[in-house]
Amino acid sequence: MKLTRITTVVLLAFVLTACAEQYGPKQTGGTLVGAGLGALAGSQIGSGGGQLAAVAIGTLLGAFVGSEVGKSLDKADQLYAQQAAHQSLETQPSGTTSTWNNPDSGHSGTFTPVRTYETTAGAYCREFQQTVTIGGQTEEAYGTACRQPDGSWKIAE
Repeated sequence: MKLTRITTVVLLAFVLTACAEQYGPKQTGGTLVGAGLGALAGSQIGSGGGQLAAVAIGTLLGAFVGSEVGKSLDKADQLYAQQAAHQSLETQPSGTTSTWNNPDSGHSGTFTPVRTYETTAGAYCREFQQTVTIGGQTEEAYGTACRQPDGSWKIAE
């Protein structure tokens, strides 16, 4: 059975969409747009029997690049988390949890300072606990942040 370029693109887009469902809407959108543009570019490059292969390769490469771009666009999650962390470190008593939620991606998390202390060098530090929930799965992390001379907070290494 001989497949046309359009049939190939539709089948690849369907497979890529099914694979991309685990990601956020921005990454899925990036995957689909990249696949479409890659397929278009591939159809302009190949000729004869090689054109179908060029379309398939262009679709896959475009989907990969589009997915990576879509993933990096979701910096809004990081901004929400950073704002919650900053507010907690600055103003919240130990044991008080701040929450964040990105209504566009559905991702969320918490930030809880658990202990505050002063180092021998005179820096104020706070141990913290945080969670991030993506796609219904929650990950936990623990760390320490110390106040810098300019007033910002830096994760201690």
